[in-house]
Amino acid sequence: MQGSKEISSLQNPQVRKIINLKEKKKGRESSGLFVVEGQREIKMALKGRYKLTTVLVYPEIFSLEEALALMKNSNTKPEFITLTKDVYQRLAYREKTEGILAVAQAKSHDPRSLALPDKPLILVAEAPEKPGNLGALLRTADAANLDAVLIANPKSDLYNPNTIRSSVGCIFTVPVAMGKSEDIVQFLKEKQIRIFAATLEDAIPYTQADYSGGCAIAVGTEATGLTAGWVKNADQSVVIPMEGQIDSMNVSVSAAILIFEAKRQRLGQ
Repeated sequence: MQGSKEISSLQNPQVRKIINLKEKKKGRESSGLFVVEGQREIKMALKGRYKLTTVLVYPEIFSLEEALALMKNSNTKPEFITLTKDVYQRLAYREKTEGILAVAQAKSHDPRSLALPDKPLILVAEAPEKPGNLGALLRTADAANLDAVLIANPKSDLYNPNTIRSSVGCIFTVPVAMGKSEDIVQFLKEKQIRIFAATLEDAIPYTQADYSGGCAIAVGTEATGLTAGWVKNADQSVVIPMEGQIDSMNVSVSAAILIFEAKRQRLGQ
């Protein structure tokens, strides 16, 4: 088969490199590569114009012919590799696997490279720690068709396999930028994008805020919320009234409530 080879040894250097990419943040950061698993996620990566360097299949589940067809209309020309069962099981991240994974090149995530429309609607997530939460935030952003997600002081690895899995591939199609909080605040101020901080301090109910115009909704961690810098630089603090016994919700749920209220207002303009 054109451009294909088979790997049957767990000691193969290429296998060991992919294991390092899957399991080690340092390996991903130093190489600029990461692993994508699953048909849907790979399709989303291609849609987001990510370059795939290698595609690996376990032909008992997903054939090489199917993999070639998947790449047929893409602008990427990866190396194709078939794997034996034990090698594939070592490389696969999921319990319920789909027989295909790929190695892809990471992108730059500089806020100044974003192509924003007039009056953008943006989500800012400060220091999300759990890959699952970050993935859920990206799914929310996709559902609302946000113009961008800005990750301030990132602690979670954007290309962590669990982030990719929990985002259901939205990580590849939602415009994402990262940076220090102070740099992102400055970027938003320069673009005249109003900042709405989800915090209790000097806050009004979220439904009373005016989200017309360019705006960024900033959410913090579930444990500590937004840091003082975001609260200080916010144009308005907003709060979701709580009627139960606890005083917080999952960050992706809170973000969804605020984002869709902003969408509701903007659609009514």
